[in-house]
Amino acid sequence: MAWPLRLLAADYGADITYREEIIDHKFIKCERRINGSSCALCRSTTWRLLTFWGKGPKASCLEPAERNRVVFQIGTSDAIRALKAAPLVCKDVTAVDVNMGCPKSFSISKGMDAALLSKPETIHEILTTLKRNLDIPVACKILLLKTCPDTVELARRIEKAGVSALAVHGRRVPDRPRDFAKWNEIGQEILLSGMRLLMWLQRYQFL
Repeated sequence: MAWPLRLLAADYGADITYREEIIDHKFIKCERRINGSSCALCRSTTWRLLTFWGKGPKASCLEPAERNRVVFQIGTSDAIRALKAAPLVCKDVTAVDVNMGCPKSFSISKGMDAALLSKPETIHEILTTLKRNLDIPVACKILLLKTCPDTVELARRIEKAGVSALAVHGRRVPDRPRDFAKWNEIGQEILLSGMRLLMWLQRYQFL
């Protein structure tokens, strides 16, 4: 969600907000800047903003007050590249989330997001690399796989990678926003796996 909406959500009591996904290729080319009384990128004159500038369209604006609740969402297909991108923002967010839930053709064609769901070894390498090298929690989001046992097996492998949080989006790759989320399947997976599919651990002190 865009940063004004994140601040509004926080005002209404949200414990966690997510910054919209940025792919690693783009973010590693950005420059971190702290704006004073205004932001030339988004034309804000109300908030003191932290901006990550890159070539072409804007990359990201963050309000320093978000530091303890905003999660940075990254799109990646490579552990080394993810590790180049994530540290650029670690001082300004509460966690880094690897997005494995976007089914858009662009992301899948580049091996990112939902394309990772069929590559458990790559998932493990990305998550463990980030976990070993970052000083903030690492999380990820997945979609439902073809069968409930398949989703549970992937969730267990991700848990073993040491992530602080795992979120399951209750749709499959072919589904679109107009399709209802499959809440019953998520419930079945919780029972089968014996774990919370959204596992916020003690390091998230605000929960």
